[in-house]
Amino acid sequence: MKKILKWVGLGVLILGALWAAVFFIKSNSKSSIEYETHNPFIASIEKKTVATGKVIPEDEIEIKPQISGIIDKIYLEEGAEVKAGDLIAVIKVVPNEQALNQAAGRVRNAELALNNATLEFNRNKSLFDKGVISNQDFNNQQLTFDRAKQELTNAKADYQIIRLGSAGGSTSANTNIRATVDGTLLEIPVEEGDQVIQSNNFNDGTTIATIADLGKMIFEGKVDEGEVGKLGLGMPLKISLGAVEGKELDAKLKFIAPKGVEEAGAVQFKIEGDVEIDDDIFIRAGYSANASLTLEKKDSILVIPEALLQFDKDTNKAYVEVATGEQEFERREIEIGISDGINVEILSGLTEEDKVKQWNKTEPIKIGTDEENEDDTEEEA
Repeated sequence: MKKILKWVGLGVLILGALWAAVFFIKSNSKSSIEYETHNPFIASIEKKTVATGKVIPEDEIEIKPQISGIIDKIYLEEGAEVKAGDLIAVIKVVPNEQALNQAAGRVRNAELALNNATLEFNRNKSLFDKGVISNQDFNNQQLTFDRAKQELTNAKADYQIIRLGSAGGSTSANTNIRATVDGTLLEIPVEEGDQVIQSNNFNDGTTIATIADLGKMIFEGKVDEGEVGKLGLGMPLKISLGAVEGKELDAKLKFIAPKGVEEAGAVQFKIEGDVEIDDDIFIRAGYSANASLTLEKKDSILVIPEALLQFDKDTNKAYVEVATGEQEFERREIEIGISDGINVEILSGLTEEDKVKQWNKTEPIKIGTDEENEDDTEEEA
């Protein structure tokens, strides 16, 4: 009896081992990952690029003094609306002592020369009246007298300019700083008591105020060299401002720089676009902005999600795997066109009936309209 039980137990162990081996083989023969598939579909693709930059006035006018001195009074504040001719500030002239002394000496010399010329003129006039000297000699003496008077007038005018800022004792011409155009005072970089320098051939001079028309704004940004060749003058831009949420401004590309500038190893080209300002939005100069440009657009084309693509390591050609049966796939090379970063155009190699393998099963690829995707999200929740 014991022998029978022993053989029965041994048989049970053998059968159990065989069953476990068969189960293990069958379980390993099945794929551990079940791949989802997606059909190509018809859609439109817009290839866009975004240029970062800022919105600035089309023209900024810098107001500089015509004479050096010290800011005596500032009458307006930054942000004020001005008209051409409005008084912004007044400069108090601080003359150079050496130049002032030289001008005063010139005046004195001119006075001495005029006194001498007057005596000679009076003496020669008396002689001319008596017929002692000729008419030509008298005319020469009168010319010397007139030149001496003019020299004294010029010397006095120079002295007044150095001492007061203008000739004739009126300082309004040079010392009054006025707006030269209509617009908004963007900046007054000086304060009362600051010393300013006049603009001349050797110095740009001190900027007292900057004026611009905020109704005429442009977008100024940069694009990469790989995309600048696809741009054209007159292209529409969509400008989004960092300081104004949910609002886009229309613009048109008006300038593309003929020369690029290397920044961080990449060549960037400057672009400008005229911005259409809405009356209900106040745009401040220098707002950071992004400009969206459509480089290429195709409607009603066959596309697949870009995540389904693979590229051959040797040839760098695009390919996908297409279902031939239940979890069975074959490799198929395809030709692709433009891409917007989400979907890619299929030029050849696939049809709408093909089922393309999804490679990375991290999260579902949403295909369809935004409303359908929202409904799927609500159902999953």
